[in-house]
Amino acid sequence: MRKNKSEHILVTSSNLLGFCLLVLTSLKITKFNKETLIDEATGIACILLTISCIFSLLSMRSNGENKSIQLERIADYIFIVALIVISFISTTIAFSFIF
Repeated sequence: MRKNKSEHILVTSSNLLGFCLLVLTSLKITKFNKETLIDEATGIACILLTISCIFSLLSMRSNGENKSIQLERIADYIFIVALIVISFISTTIAFSFIF
């Protein structure tokens, strides 16, 4: 029996997308975006998370088992890349406030 990760990817990606949009808005309001590349990285994370949401939704809605697995795998890989970008953003923000 196959575990369906698409639902988890969709929920987590959409939650992280909201978080990234909040960070992006905060950066714009505080004018912190002029000093660093954090806003560009956050924009990339938003795009990646949106694509991950789309692929996981397509995976859940597809009829074929093989197609569903392929779409879920793509969503999973894009989600992992987005997590790496978010980790970079978090580390950069933390070190920006420390130093």
